[in-house]
Amino acid sequence: MTEENKYTPLKGIKVIDWTQVQSGPSCTQLLAWLGADVIKIERTGTGTGTGDPTRNELLDIKDSWSLYYLQLNANKKSLTVNIKTDEGKKIMYDLIKKADVFVENIAPGSAERNGLGWEKLHEMNPKFIYASLKGFNEGSRFENVKAFEPVAQSAGGAASATGWNEGKANVPTQSAAALGDSNSGMHLTIGILAALLQREHTGEGTFVYQSMQDAVLNLCRIKLRDQIMLDNLGALPHYAVYPNYKWGKAVPRAENTEGGQVIGWTYKAKGWETDPNAYVYIVIQNSDKSWEAIANTMGHPEWATDPRFDGWHNRQLHKEEIYPLIESYTKQYDKYELTKKLGAAGIPVGPVLDWHEIENDPDLNKDGTIITIDQGGNRGKFKTIGLPFSLSNYKPDYKRAPDLGENNKEILASLGYDPDQIEKLTEEGVISKAQGPKNPRTEVIKGE
Repeated sequence: MTEENKYTPLKGIKVIDWTQVQSGPSCTQLLAWLGADVIKIERTGTGTGTGDPTRNELLDIKDSWSLYYLQLNANKKSLTVNIKTDEGKKIMYDLIKKADVFVENIAPGSAERNGLGWEKLHEMNPKFIYASLKGFNEGSRFENVKAFEPVAQSAGGAASATGWNEGKANVPTQSAAALGDSNSGMHLTIGILAALLQREHTGEGTFVYQSMQDAVLNLCRIKLRDQIMLDNLGALPHYAVYPNYKWGKAVPRAENTEGGQVIGWTYKAKGWETDPNAYVYIVIQNSDKSWEAIANTMGHPEWATDPRFDGWHNRQLHKEEIYPLIESYTKQYDKYELTKKLGAAGIPVGPVLDWHEIENDPDLNKDGTIITIDQGGNRGKFKTIGLPFSLSNYKPDYKRAPDLGENNKEILASLGYDPDQIEKLTEEGVISKAQGPKNPRTEVIKGE
């Protein structure tokens, strides 16, 4: 252990990870990267229908687990258990008796039906923390509805406020950000860390519940602000559709507005004709001084004295006239030049980075935002997004994701099973043999 990692945040914390796909695994991966010992519970069997479903989804390389799985399950251990068998349940209970945290995002009601509900496990181990992630809150009329990413974005108010207000694009729109999945996992992580700290004072574990709907709502809280403002004012001057929109009961789609009392918009940069992401986002702040800085930097000081743009409210009334003026300037320079020039003048600006640029960004690859993990095998090295914050005295030791059931023998031995017993469990189908990836090279689907 390096001096830098002498104080691993979650050293000694054991986590039983009964999650799959993205929302739950994103939570437990953060815990693993912070130093917890995370044991991922996966379905027994052989072939592509076992383990976490994402192991064999969106495949791109022969005999390799999918990137979808690898990016969410690094630094974990894998144990295959048939929890429907008596011996499988015993293994789970033995693990839970020694665990600090249990995390599950299985379909509503499944944990209880399989003897793994909060009350039973809390009685078994009063000190451990039970963390549950579901689509909707307990007691909600949708409590038993299975949720996926778009379901959470829709029920959490994100989809109705995203997109455009005219034309074919005037439909509730999903964000590319995983507001329902990884965002929910991150929120659940916060709850677990709070519960671990609380346990230091109470000596007892607690039940942490996170709904995907609530996680999306938390990131959309300013839309509730806007809804209340609309209730009171009848219009929202900071929205793109102001002033000529026919206002209804609910906030309209935000289009490309910034969200606060400023004028934010996306402008074409040099090369936009052939590059769909040759754009910059510029924010015009409220003050006349900020508007004057834009006018002078772009070589048009007359904009600062134009009565149409005098004061924040006038600029809101005439923003449709502001957009082409600014774009006549931005189209002369590429997005990186614009960011440098305008940024130096104190103007909030950022390049629209596509994912090829992000994948190869020198800063992000250097500062630990984008990390490289050596998975070995046919996959070799792959990139992913690392721990999304930094600690001055700790850096994660990023390791590969486990094969299916790779740690069966190690984990069962720690529970007191000898090699003969482990072999018998395998023969009886309580656990399954460790399996590496085995899939044909996946071809891109092509139409006729």
